[in-house]
Amino acid sequence: MDRTKQRDIASKGGKAAHQKGTAHEWTSEEAREAGRKGGMASHRRKQDGGSEPPSGAHESSEPARGTTDTWR
Repeated sequence: MDRTKQRDIASKGGKAAHQKGTAHEWTSEEAREAGRKGGMASHRRKQDGGSEPPSGAHESSEPARGTTDTWR
């Protein structure tokens, strides 16, 4: 599906949720945390040279960077 069509569908869903009163409304704390995470991801991509897609964009057999998971 092209990006424009997907965006239009998402927009309609968001508007409907707001009209119904069930849409999520960010608290200042949630917004602050989301902004912090986005900034960290952006900074990390710039440090890496931006050659890799964002985390979660592809499957990997290795744990995500910054996790404490170890393979056994």
